[in-house]
Amino acid sequence: MRPLPDARPAVAHEFKSARPGGRTVCVVHPGALAPRVYRGLAEALPEDDGLTVLDLGAVPEYAEAALTGGRAATTVEALSERLLAALRPAHRVHTLAGWSFGGVLALAMVHAMPAERRPERLVLLDSIAPVDGYKQPDEALDPALLLDWFAMYLGAKRQRDIEVTRDTLSGRGTDDGLVAVLDAAVAAGALPADTPLPGLRKLYDTYVDGLLRNNRLTAPHRPEPAPLPLLLVKAERSLVPGDATLGWPSLAAHGLTVRGCPGDHYTMLSRPDSLDVIVPLLTAS
Repeated sequence: MRPLPDARPAVAHEFKSARPGGRTVCVVHPGALAPRVYRGLAEALPEDDGLTVLDLGAVPEYAEAALTGGRAATTVEALSERLLAALRPAHRVHTLAGWSFGGVLALAMVHAMPAERRPERLVLLDSIAPVDGYKQPDEALDPALLLDWFAMYLGAKRQRDIEVTRDTLSGRGTDDGLVAVLDAAVAAGALPADTPLPGLRKLYDTYVDGLLRNNRLTAPHRPEPAPLPLLLVKAERSLVPGDATLGWPSLAAHGLTVRGCPGDHYTMLSRPDSLDVIVPLLTAS
């Protein structure tokens, strides 16, 4: 009897293979949005360059934690080894990038790589550094902050700009704030007018559990400074808009360069004007 095929989703998505002489860009993707969000990036890369996306959402112990209360039975180090194992041995990664929590994993991967296989650059896409000053207990995550992030996430998923400001959400509890998000989403055409609030609350709770999972994975993690220069690309509407470096200077022993790009934390992955900024940074010689 022939064995059943493995139905689990692939961790490594090769959107585009590098041609001889071309370079491979590898991006660590922490989920939330589907990996197809990188199609625009693949198309925008130079003709000979390739793109591989490593999807944490395809790692069961990571993905399932967002559905079961946000507690993952794994560590940053174990996840980085899992991602490295998904790369084909023939792949020589020119640039390793990580979006959001993926930046934490990308740094861990670099430390786990043999020196001769390390990429030439490490690019952090609106990623918050895993350092003590930026680690927060679960109870310190303010509802207005989480609702603001959720509105950005929902807008990116529905491809609509949901106009609800953090000032509007300030001081509101979760239930009251979700009403404001729902009203703004309906006004933007992101959700139908008859969308039930309990349904939106369920989506919000899953979203927050994903954030809590990442928060809890980061808490015990103690990274060493990066063994190569860091380049941070910060979205105009970042997760922490008032912070220019998102905590990375203490991990940038070989230097930190910061660049801004249009869009918010979620739309920066697909907006053409954002890609106009990001692509040259990923492919520079």
